[in-house]
Amino acid sequence: MITETIKGFKLYFESNSDCFSPKYIDNGTLAMLAFVDFSATDKVLDLGCGYGVVGILAAKFSTPQNIFLTDVNKMAIQYAKRNAKLNNVEGVNIIQSDAYKNLDETGFNLILSNPPYHTDFSVAKTFIEKGFNRLLIGGRFYMVTKRKEWYKNKFISIFGGVKIHEKDGYYIFEAEKRDFKYYKSKS
Repeated sequence: MITETIKGFKLYFESNSDCFSPKYIDNGTLAMLAFVDFSATDKVLDLGCGYGVVGILAAKFSTPQNIFLTDVNKMAIQYAKRNAKLNNVEGVNIIQSDAYKNLDETGFNLILSNPPYHTDFSVAKTFIEKGFNRLLIGGRFYMVTKRKEWYKNKFISIFGGVKIHEKDGYYIFEAEKRDFKYYKSKS
Protein backbone atom coordinates (compact mmCIF):
# COMPACT_ATOMS: atom_id res chain seq x y z
CA MET A 1 0.00 0.00 0.00
CA ILE A 2 1.26 3.43 -0.99
CA THR A 3 0.22 6.32 1.26
CA GLU A 4 0.95 9.88 0.16
CA THR A 5 -0.37 13.32 1.11
CA ILE A 6 -0.72 15.49 -2.00
CA LYS A 7 -2.14 19.02 -1.94
CA GLY A 8 -3.52 18.38 1.55
CA PHE A 9 -5.26 15.07 0.78
CA LYS A 10 -4.04 11.81 2.29
CA LEU A 11 -4.38 9.25 -0.50
CA TYR A 12 -3.98 5.48 -0.62
CA PHE A 13 -2.97 3.38 -3.60
CA GLU A 14 -2.58 -0.29 -4.34
CA SER A 15 -0.50 -1.37 -7.31
CA ASN A 16 1.56 -4.25 -8.66
CA SER A 17 4.58 -4.84 -10.87
CA ASP A 18 2.47 -4.66 -14.06
CA CYS A 19 1.90 -0.93 -13.39
CA PHE A 20 4.30 1.99 -13.78
CA SER A 21 6.04 2.96 -10.49
CA PRO A 22 4.36 0.25 -8.39
CA LYS A 23 6.11 0.89 -5.05
CA TYR A 24 5.85 4.69 -4.79
CA ILE A 25 4.25 7.59 -6.63
CA ASP A 26 6.54 8.59 -9.46
CA ASN A 27 8.56 11.75 -8.77
CA GLY A 28 7.67 13.11 -12.21
CA THR A 29 3.98 12.87 -11.40
CA LEU A 30 4.54 14.66 -8.08
CA ALA A 31 6.61 17.34 -9.85
CA MET A 32 3.83 17.92 -12.39
CA LEU A 33 1.15 18.12 -9.70
CA ALA A 34 3.13 20.85 -7.94
CA PHE A 35 2.26 23.18 -10.86
CA VAL A 36 -1.41 22.24 -11.28
CA ASP A 37 -4.24 24.06 -9.55
CA PHE A 38 -7.52 22.16 -9.55
CA SER A 39 -10.90 23.82 -9.08
CA ALA A 40 -14.38 22.57 -8.19
CA THR A 41 -15.67 23.04 -11.74
CA ASP A 42 -12.84 21.32 -13.62
CA LYS A 43 -13.42 18.59 -16.15
CA VAL A 44 -10.17 16.61 -16.09
CA LEU A 45 -8.58 13.89 -18.20
CA ASP A 46 -5.82 11.81 -16.60
CA LEU A 47 -4.28 10.47 -19.82
CA GLY A 48 -2.24 7.31 -19.24
CA CYS A 49 -3.53 7.18 -15.67
CA GLY A 50 -1.62 4.17 -14.39
CA TYR A 51 -3.17 3.19 -11.06
CA GLY A 52 -4.96 6.53 -10.84
CA VAL A 53 -2.94 9.04 -8.82
CA VAL A 54 -3.69 12.19 -10.85
CA GLY A 55 -7.35 11.47 -11.58
CA ILE A 56 -8.13 10.46 -8.01
CA LEU A 57 -6.50 13.62 -6.69
CA ALA A 58 -8.46 15.72 -9.23
CA ALA A 59 -11.70 14.09 -8.03
CA LYS A 60 -10.99 15.35 -4.50
CA PHE A 61 -11.28 18.91 -5.86
CA SER A 62 -13.99 18.50 -8.51
CA THR A 63 -17.09 16.37 -9.02
CA PRO A 64 -15.94 12.77 -9.56
CA GLN A 65 -18.26 12.46 -12.60
CA ASN A 66 -16.19 15.21 -14.30
CA ILE A 67 -12.98 13.21 -13.98
CA PHE A 68 -11.85 10.77 -16.69
CA LEU A 69 -8.95 8.33 -16.38
CA THR A 70 -7.65 6.32 -19.34
CA ASP A 71 -4.85 3.84 -19.79
CA VAL A 72 -4.04 1.16 -22.36
CA ASN A 73 -2.88 -1.24 -19.60
CA LYS A 74 -5.74 -3.46 -18.39
CA MET A 75 -4.05 -4.11 -15.03
CA ALA A 76 -3.56 -0.37 -14.43
CA ILE A 77 -7.28 0.18 -15.10
CA GLN A 78 -8.19 -2.52 -12.56
CA TYR A 79 -6.00 -0.84 -9.94
CA ALA A 80 -7.34 2.63 -10.79
CA LYS A 81 -10.86 1.31 -10.13
CA ARG A 82 -9.77 -0.22 -6.81
CA ASN A 83 -7.99 2.96 -5.82
CA ALA A 84 -10.98 5.15 -6.70
CA LYS A 85 -13.03 3.07 -4.27
CA LEU A 86 -10.26 3.11 -1.66
CA ASN A 87 -10.17 6.94 -1.82
CA ASN A 88 -13.99 7.42 -1.91
CA VAL A 89 -14.23 8.82 -5.45
CA GLU A 90 -16.15 5.95 -7.06
CA GLY A 91 -17.95 8.26 -9.50
CA VAL A 92 -14.86 8.84 -11.66
CA ASN A 93 -14.90 7.52 -15.24
CA ILE A 94 -12.18 4.92 -15.75
CA ILE A 95 -11.78 3.69 -19.32
CA GLN A 96 -9.34 1.26 -20.88
CA SER A 97 -8.19 3.07 -24.00
CA ASP A 98 -5.18 3.48 -26.24
CA ALA A 99 -4.89 7.27 -25.96
CA TYR A 100 -8.29 8.70 -26.99
CA LYS A 101 -9.63 5.72 -29.00
CA ASN A 102 -12.33 4.63 -26.51
CA LEU A 103 -13.00 8.10 -25.12
CA ASP A 104 -15.77 10.15 -26.70
CA GLU A 105 -15.61 13.00 -24.16
CA THR A 106 -14.41 16.49 -25.06
CA GLY A 107 -14.57 19.87 -23.34
CA PHE A 108 -11.80 19.30 -20.80
CA ASN A 109 -10.37 22.16 -18.71
CA LEU A 110 -7.32 20.06 -17.89
CA ILE A 111 -5.48 17.17 -19.51
CA LEU A 112 -2.58 15.78 -17.49
CA SER A 113 -0.09 13.15 -18.57
CA ASN A 114 3.15 11.48 -17.56
CA PRO A 115 3.72 9.58 -20.82
CA PRO A 116 6.22 6.82 -21.51
CA TYR A 117 9.08 9.06 -22.62
CA HIS A 118 11.92 6.54 -22.67
CA THR A 119 10.57 5.08 -25.92
CA ASP A 120 9.97 6.81 -29.22
CA PHE A 121 7.80 9.91 -29.35
CA SER A 122 4.74 8.31 -30.99
CA VAL A 123 2.65 8.06 -27.79
CA ALA A 124 3.39 11.63 -26.69
CA LYS A 125 2.82 12.87 -30.24
CA THR A 126 -0.69 11.37 -30.28
CA PHE A 127 -1.42 12.61 -26.74
CA ILE A 128 -0.49 16.21 -27.61
CA GLU A 129 -1.94 16.42 -31.14
CA LYS A 130 -5.28 14.80 -30.30
CA GLY A 131 -5.48 16.43 -26.87
CA PHE A 132 -5.62 19.92 -28.35
CA ASN A 133 -9.07 19.21 -29.82
CA ARG A 134 -10.34 17.73 -26.54
CA LEU A 135 -9.70 20.95 -24.59
CA LEU A 136 -12.02 23.91 -24.15
CA ILE A 137 -10.69 27.34 -25.12
CA GLY A 138 -8.59 28.30 -22.10
CA GLY A 139 -8.07 24.63 -21.20
CA ARG A 140 -4.57 23.56 -20.22
CA PHE A 141 -2.50 20.50 -21.06
CA TYR A 142 0.23 19.46 -18.60
CA MET A 143 2.85 16.86 -19.45
CA VAL A 144 5.95 15.82 -17.53
CA THR A 145 9.11 14.28 -19.04
CA LYS A 146 12.86 14.23 -18.56
CA ARG A 147 13.45 15.38 -22.13
CA LYS A 148 12.97 18.97 -23.24
CA GLU A 149 13.54 19.95 -26.88
CA TRP A 150 11.26 17.59 -28.79
CA TYR A 151 8.36 18.21 -26.37
CA LYS A 152 8.88 21.98 -26.38
CA ASN A 153 8.82 22.03 -30.18
CA LYS A 154 5.77 19.76 -30.40
CA PHE A 155 3.75 21.84 -27.93
CA ILE A 156 4.69 25.06 -29.73
CA SER A 157 3.71 23.60 -33.10
CA ILE A 158 0.29 22.48 -31.82
CA PHE A 159 -0.60 25.10 -29.18
CA GLY A 160 1.37 28.09 -30.46
CA GLY A 161 3.39 28.29 -27.25
CA VAL A 162 4.29 26.49 -24.04
CA LYS A 163 5.47 27.31 -20.51
CA ILE A 164 8.21 25.03 -19.25
CA HIS A 165 8.68 24.50 -15.54
CA GLU A 166 11.61 22.56 -14.07
CA LYS A 167 11.44 20.60 -10.82
CA ASP A 168 13.56 17.78 -9.43
CA GLY A 169 15.15 17.00 -12.81
CA TYR A 170 11.83 16.97 -14.69
CA TYR A 171 10.38 19.30 -17.30
CA ILE A 172 6.72 20.13 -16.85
CA PHE A 173 5.10 21.48 -20.00
CA GLU A 174 2.01 23.67 -19.62
CA ALA A 175 0.17 24.63 -22.78
CA GLU A 176 -3.09 26.56 -23.04
CA LYS A 177 -5.60 26.29 -25.86
CA ARG A 178 -6.27 29.82 -27.01
CA ASP A 179 -8.87 31.30 -29.30
CA PHE A 180 -6.88 31.93 -32.45
CA LYS A 181 -9.17 34.49 -34.05
CA TYR A 182 -7.62 37.03 -36.33
CA TYR A 183 -8.75 40.63 -35.99
CA LYS A 184 -8.41 43.32 -38.61
CA SER A 185 -6.54 46.27 -37.28
CA LYS A 186 -8.24 49.62 -37.54
CA SER A 187 -6.31 51.85 -39.90
